[in-house]
Amino acid sequence: MFLVAMMADIHLWSWKAIDKQGALKQGVMLLNGKSTLAIQLAEQQLILVSARKRWGVLLFRSSMPHKIEFIKQVAVLLKAGITLIDALTLIADQHPKPEWSALLQNIKNQVTKGIPFAQALQAWPRIFPPLFIALVHTGELTGKLAECCQHLAAQQEQLYQLQKKVHKALRYPLFILLIASLVTVGMLGLVLPEFAQIYQSFNAPLPALTQTIITGAEWLTERVLSGGFLLILLGVMVMYLRKNRPEWQIREQKLLLALPLIAPLWRGQILSQVFTVLALTQQAGIPLLQGLSAAGNTLSQRLWRQQIDSIRGEITVGTPFWQALGTTVFFTPLCRQLIRVGEESGELDLMLERLADWHTQQAGEQAENLTAQLEPLMIVIIGAIIGVLVIAMYLPIFHLGDTMG
Repeated sequence: MFLVAMMADIHLWSWKAIDKQGALKQGVMLLNGKSTLAIQLAEQQLILVSARKRWGVLLFRSSMPHKIEFIKQVAVLLKAGITLIDALTLIADQHPKPEWSALLQNIKNQVTKGIPFAQALQAWPRIFPPLFIALVHTGELTGKLAECCQHLAAQQEQLYQLQKKVHKALRYPLFILLIASLVTVGMLGLVLPEFAQIYQSFNAPLPALTQTIITGAEWLTERVLSGGFLLILLGVMVMYLRKNRPEWQIREQKLLLALPLIAPLWRGQILSQVFTVLALTQQAGIPLLQGLSAAGNTLSQRLWRQQIDSIRGEITVGTPFWQALGTTVFFTPLCRQLIRVGEESGELDLMLERLADWHTQQAGEQAENLTAQLEPLMIVIIGAIIGVLVIAMYLPIFHLGDTMG
């Protein structure tokens, strides 16, 4: 715990120093102060010239590809017969990112001092989640660190690719709706006012549809600044409530579970992640309750974490795993059936792996098909919006002949 607290104040320092021959050296280190940096360089017979704090630890939060590549390289090097310290040194020296090079150098220094690899990773909880720590710790205890790292890298890469597919599929309808909104606002705020001036010069009554849209365009033009400010303020308030009010997050996630096209995709992605973690922990010999805890900690959705905690509570009092899943919308009947078979046959890890593969495949197919399913709906929505605006603009022209006569 002391090591974790100490690491919380560490920052990335970029330094320049001079060696005994007077040559200028430079590099980066993760340390908790400039004085510590000077001491570290003095131990390497370097005289500190300048130092600059560059980044904080938060820089590593969105670095899943680097974490996957790091664990994968550790597994490959260990299988090649290289010691863990030499593997960490090699990876740190060749890493293209200076912050990651400094981080791995720091981890290597901790391992060199005799601190277990899992404990050295645990000092960076914002970078390495509990699943990493649990599997690395299991690998160190069983002497199968290379195999555990290889399984971990494969699992994380699979989940990362699935998340990319899901995010890509969900971005498409949002992008289309944004374009439709911008086109609508542009026509109401720029095009329709020009037509309105032409129509008013004839002193003729306008069709009800045209008059309604022109009134809306005038209202939009008059209130564009205040309305934009209110929209921005509303967006900031919603983001604040989503971040700081758990009940808002839970309501949003319950709504996602009720959406026709989005719910199966979202549920499939999360179930794939949960069962993949559980299968991995079971194969590594980690107890089920600890595996459920690791699976819950890898989820960012508060609603699903509550469900995982509820399942852990049921198992603690003696309820079988398959019964603890319940009959809610979170887990499908297939989940309960296969887990029951796995518990009764003693092959729970195999059933969990099959569930993970099935949900991964289903979520991938749904992500690929979502665009094809939503494209006709988006076209209809945009066509209806543009069509109504065009009809409203040109409908009075059909009556201009009568009016001029």
